[in-house]
Amino acid sequence: MGRRNSTDVPDFILLGLADSAEAQLLLFLLFLLIYLVTVLGNAGMMLLIRLDAQLHTPMYFFLTHLSFLDLSYSSVITPRTLQNLLASSKSISFLGCFTQMFFFIVFGAAECFLLSSMAIDRYVAICSPLQYPVIMSTRRCRALLASSYVIGFVDSTVNAIFMSRLRFCNSKVIHHFFCDTSPILALSCSDTHEVQLIIFICAGSNLVLSLVTISGSYVSILCTILKMSSTAGKQKAFSTCASHLLGVTVFYSTMIFTYLKPKQSYSLGKDQVASVFYTIVIPMLNPLIYSLRNKEVKHAVLRLLQKREGSRPLKQQCC
Repeated sequence: MGRRNSTDVPDFILLGLADSAEAQLLLFLLFLLIYLVTVLGNAGMMLLIRLDAQLHTPMYFFLTHLSFLDLSYSSVITPRTLQNLLASSKSISFLGCFTQMFFFIVFGAAECFLLSSMAIDRYVAICSPLQYPVIMSTRRCRALLASSYVIGFVDSTVNAIFMSRLRFCNSKVIHHFFCDTSPILALSCSDTHEVQLIIFICAGSNLVLSLVTISGSYVSILCTILKMSSTAGKQKAFSTCASHLLGVTVFYSTMIFTYLKPKQSYSLGKDQVASVFYTIVIPMLNPLIYSLRNKEVKHAVLRLLQKREGSRPLKQQCC
């Protein structure tokens, strides 16, 4: 796939986010702290859901895999970024660059459709509560999850195939902190109009399809909530959807800003800020959003702590 390109450019150089050593050290410490919180938050969320039987529901089944995807695509980007912030050589091989881009798109696209699946789950839970156990069966939940991963893999494969046809001549400095499609397209000396169109169609169709699903679900949810006579019922329904809606808003706003625009409007500074947000910051925020605003998760933590305290052996008392 990359023999022709790799002979022209044996490796790339990731320019990064800052030039001065002081700024790079500051960013290293900040990103390291964020990444540690990301790992602990998402791994802790997955472990908590696995250990607490009361969280073995479709909603938390999807939330487990959301934590997995956040942890995965953050790990594709952040460790390499931390290494480059301290290393004198910021080079990355052609294969390493395309591998990073491939898995980032896989996990990012899969998350779009996983968020859609979570919206469908909330729609069924609020609009058809009596049929919820039947509609959101284990088999259907697994099918929705599998489709998310398959779509992510197909999307990434199509992008990789068309991107691999580009030539890079003598240019090898990527003005970004990871291998993303926009800065690589800006680097290429080939005619990128066809590749740009394919990427725009893939990214656009994924974002639009998932957003239509999410929007349709929440319109139906809102109509159902407004018909409720009980104020307590309305508040409970709103609180059930609040965390997911906040996570969707934060995730999609940065993705749309970054990918649904033509190459001519590519701006290094603005795109880097947006990229830092959705690759490094959002994976840290999601477990906080879904735990701090969720009473069931808080109660699960308390149950786990109480169970641990109860399992401790009593100290022998002196006579």
